[in-house]
Amino acid sequence: MIPAFEAVKAINAIRGDCVVVPTMTPQRYWESITQRPELDLPIFGGMGKASSVALGLALSRPDRRIVILDGDGSLLMNLGSLVTIADQQPKNLVHIVFQDGVYFSTGSQLVPGEDSTDLAGMAKSAGIEDAATFDDLEEFVNNLPNILERPGPVFVCLKVTHPPDAPPVYTGKSGDAVKRLTRTLRDR
Repeated sequence: MIPAFEAVKAINAIRGDCVVVPTMTPQRYWESITQRPELDLPIFGGMGKASSVALGLALSRPDRRIVILDGDGSLLMNLGSLVTIADQQPKNLVHIVFQDGVYFSTGSQLVPGEDSTDLAGMAKSAGIEDAATFDDLEEFVNNLPNILERPGPVFVCLKVTHPPDAPPVYTGKSGDAVKRLTRTLRDR
């Protein structure tokens, strides 16, 4: 299993000028370490919608690499987005799902199929050919530069764990992030 916070730190370390769309579980960690908040579009209060929002962003800004940091419960609420992403084939989209088997942000209730769901297999079945699962941090970190450079869509499932003192749920306002990202993208 991969410590979720370590995975987030690894992504942040090499994200460059990627726009990152974090939600739910990974958002807990992302907000505390991001070094480019002007290129972040956190999705809170919209469980299941990060993949749809990020797809729209990827299609409207093909000049930018878009990285989704999603939760397994969140993705399960909008599985249709995998088919839509596969249909649109955005070359600049990387979808990273943190699979912990629980709705971590709402109290750690079990996600249906927490032990048996193959999210990368679902992505492949939906038509996303480049899909993989990692459960080892070193292997993920070694593959991450290539993952972020490959033509998309790319789907990655990370089998993650959390420390007992995980940070609280983000309490900011998504409207502020939208305004900040819009200014950043407009000015470049």
